[in-house]
Amino acid sequence: MCVEKQAVTVAEMAKVVGLSRARFYQLLGTAFPFPLYDVATKRPYFTPELQETCLEVRRRNCGIDGKPVLFHQREEAVSPVRPKPSRRKTMPNDSRHRDLVDGLRSLGMAGVTAAEVETALKELKVSDSALKENGKVLRAVFLHLKRQDISPPSPKQKPESGEKP
Repeated sequence: MCVEKQAVTVAEMAKVVGLSRARFYQLLGTAFPFPLYDVATKRPYFTPELQETCLEVRRRNCGIDGKPVLFHQREEAVSPVRPKPSRRKTMPNDSRHRDLVDGLRSLGMAGVTAAEVETALKELKVSDSALKENGKVLRAVFLHLKRQDISPPSPKQKPESGEKP
């Protein structure tokens, strides 16, 4: 075991032995030796000899008082939070083409339903693989429905002044 620094802080020593700083402080005096204190700064530090002792305690799982010590592995980095799996079930059949329905509604066909889109897709003989090209399919369904005039009429425009309704 090689010690590279002449002095390390308590936090650094805790990290080296793989413990949290709080747990390391709990074990000072029983499992690990107390650090020395710098008189000028009043900060604790570990000399190379004390560092070696701490590493030996960790390696052997036996404290400086001769009693066995059980260590838990400290987590180095917090693991990223995994998103919870969605509780939503697969989409029902009438919402399989939700993106097409939304696209048609944005094009002014406010009353279009998923059933009408499904019928149009069958009449146009659109394959499932062609559905991946959403823009082309949207255009074809839009034109097909416009030709059949399935969508409800848009609100009537008010006649301009001077014209008869």
